[in-house]
Amino acid sequence: MSEILTLASSSNGRVSGKSWKERKTATVRTHLQDGVKTKSWEVRMQKIQKALAIKKLENELKEEKQAELQRRREVTTERKRIAEDKRRLEEAKAQMGARKAARMRRREGRTKKINH
Repeated sequence: MSEILTLASSSNGRVSGKSWKERKTATVRTHLQDGVKTKSWEVRMQKIQKALAIKKLENELKEEKQAELQRRREVTTERKRIAEDKRRLEEAKAQMGARKAARMRRREGRTKKINH
């Protein structure tokens, strides 16, 4: 007795002859990274948390150093500004003194030629 085989009306029973259309399988890797090899999720999470804590500490130290440099710059610029103001006031005072002295000489009648 011969068995009757029914043909599939859909592509369920057919196999493609094209190699790139075949069913894919997972790639076999011989060199796995350390993070992938560890079986324990907690161990990996601990490593990640430790790395994050170290990075946070480094950032804090970097920010402190930056803040210290900024503070020093501000102190220096403040000193320069104060010195410039002082110099400008001295010049203005000297100029005012010279103007007043010139006015007094003019009132007294003294000039450059007659300076007694």
